[in-house]
Amino acid sequence: MTSAVERRRTTFLRGRRAELIALLFMLCKGYRPLARRFSAAGGEIDLILAKGDTIAFVEVKTRGSMDNALVAITAMKRKRFSRAARAWLTRHPWAATKIWRADAIFIAPRRWPQHVVAAFELEIS
Repeated sequence: MTSAVERRRTTFLRGRRAELIALLFMLCKGYRPLARRFSAAGGEIDLILAKGDTIAFVEVKTRGSMDNALVAITAMKRKRFSRAARAWLTRHPWAATKIWRADAIFIAPRRWPQHVVAAFELEIS
């Protein structure tokens, strides 16, 4: 039987691997990284990427199936994510003139990553 510590470690490593896959996928699409694993204000953003005049705050979700990954971004997660995005934007005033959006990349075994542009609204007010 696996211990809780081993399960957490496995989950952590799976998440890190998914973030790396997502980053490489987005680099191939022409995005450039601004930050990885940014955390502030009680929230975390897996990837912050730029392409042209757009800044994409990206949530990466990995699950055993794509259906489970698609429903994994809860209302509480969106709220915390938005708080972290607000914190990042206050620390980078040059970004005020850019277009901001909250994207998601879903990772499942033996499937191509699925990039959802503007997966949810950022609560930036």
